[in-house]
Amino acid sequence: MSPPAATPSRLAGPGARPAGSPRLTSRAAVLAVVICAITLSLAYPVREYIAQRRQIDQLVAAQVAAQTQVRSLQAEQQRLTDPAYVEQQAEDRLGYCFPTEKCYVIVGGQVAPDTVQAPSAMPNPWYAKVWRSVKQADSSK
Repeated sequence: MSPPAATPSRLAGPGARPAGSPRLTSRAAVLAVVICAITLSLAYPVREYIAQRRQIDQLVAAQVAAQTQVRSLQAEQQRLTDPAYVEQQAEDRLGYCFPTEKCYVIVGGQVAPDTVQAPSAMPNPWYAKVWRSVKQADSSK
């Protein structure tokens, strides 16, 4: 009879692991601790960096909005320094006219046909109904 075949676990000696199982050495454990320490030490600065980039993006957007508003206000200021524009606004909005001109205001006249607006049927306010009921109650006595 032949002796039994030697297995790898028998050859390696007592306490040996099978060949397919991973081994954790002290070097691997130290490397894992160092990698964890580096990851933890970089987590806060990376988070702060991302927060600061987000804040910078918000500030840039606010700056662009402010520049747009400044440009529109400068254009309005330029229009308001033009005497012709100011005169036109005074005539249109305030009804002013120059002393050398004759201005007419038509009261109770008919409106031109192209600018006729349909009268809006506004309901009577609540106090009109109350007053009408008071008058009816007074007249029924």
